[in-house]
Amino acid sequence: MAYISNSDIEVRLGSAAYVQLTDDDGNGVADAGVVDEARLGAEGEVDSYLARRFKVPIDLSVHTDLSDSLGTITLDLVEYRLRGRRPPVPQAAERRHAQAVAWLVNLAAGRIELPASTPPADTTTRGTIAAVSGEDRLLSREELSDH
Repeated sequence: MAYISNSDIEVRLGSAAYVQLTDDDGNGVADAGVVDEARLGAEGEVDSYLARRFKVPIDLSVHTDLSDSLGTITLDLVEYRLRGRRPPVPQAAERRHAQAVAWLVNLAAGRIELPASTPPADTTTRGTIAAVSGEDRLLSREELSDH
């Protein structure tokens, strides 16, 4: 499930910058492969953070209220990736990228919540966090340190 489309990227950057940042063969036309690579990489990065707490990718047809926030975060990452191909990266793009990553880090850590009316499904990939079995210790670390 895509959070953004290539046309969303073109709208964000503007047509001239979209072509300038992605036209590797110099024919004046954006290279769809370059755009796809940046978009899929950014969506994978978003999912890598979301996966700490949610089943990914998040289905935006079910969670329509998340399309704006996840779309904006993904666009911030894509823009930074594409502008990084033709340095220097404008300070505004660097700032938006840093803010997007900070938002994702805080989301993954549980310090903030997704702005959803119904939360997405929890992840099932965490597995066992911690498990203890067996009898209590007979000797503590301190008791063993003397020997």
